[in-house]
Amino acid sequence: MAVGQVLLVLLAASTVSATKDPLLNVCMDAKHHKSKPGPEGLLHGQCSPWKDNACCTANTSSEAHRDQSYLYSFNWNHCGVMPPKCKRHFIQDTCLYECSPNLGPWIDKADSSWRRERILHVPLCKEDCEEWWEDCKDSVTCKENWHKGWNWATGTNRCPWGSMCRPFSHVFPQPADLCEKIWSNSYKYTTEHRGSGRCIQMWFDPAQGNPNVLVAKHYAWKKRSSPARMKNVTPAETGKAVCALPWPALVPLPLALLMLP
Repeated sequence: MAVGQVLLVLLAASTVSATKDPLLNVCMDAKHHKSKPGPEGLLHGQCSPWKDNACCTANTSSEAHRDQSYLYSFNWNHCGVMPPKCKRHFIQDTCLYECSPNLGPWIDKADSSWRRERILHVPLCKEDCEEWWEDCKDSVTCKENWHKGWNWATGTNRCPWGSMCRPFSHVFPQPADLCEKIWSNSYKYTTEHRGSGRCIQMWFDPAQGNPNVLVAKHYAWKKRSSPARMKNVTPAETGKAVCALPWPALVPLPLALLMLP
């Protein structure tokens, strides 16, 4: 290991311990999100796993379960009634998006009038994506990307003129097509499994804790230590990191240098 790498590892570790990581335990700047996460003891239905630490309010969690709520005036039943086994995945998707404080590593700027931030390329667990596709493959829709291109003339989303309602399995031939394309690459299909610590779970048992906490920490560390990130660090940010370095972290440096091969 090179001297620079030793110094970088020690600096990164001590900096994170000395200051709050902006990628962890945060809420995005969007339409219905709270400014910071906290307990919400009354979260409704499928959103309840986040009740101990949530970015959503009880009212938002309740609206997430409606066929057409005030949240976005979005109608799941734009090509006929969506079967419950399919709809539950869209409800869970909404709960994750609105309530999770563990999406910080994937928050990105949004070019939109109704939100300043969005999520991009969140690594979704294999089971979550494939079960979503399996339960929805016989449902019907007229669009591949549900973020844009709807007819909003009536105040709710309707299929664009000339479009046809087709089975999900035709619009989204593979699970990855559904998870990645339906919300403009908000999610990324992965082969990682639930419990691996390398993918975000839509579904989890709160009695066992929230597995996405460790996943967010892993990807936050990767993002901080990536070459691209280090290349784009400004002098001001570098100064902040050095200033944040507590003096005890400097003590192990001579020892670390002596241990180099």
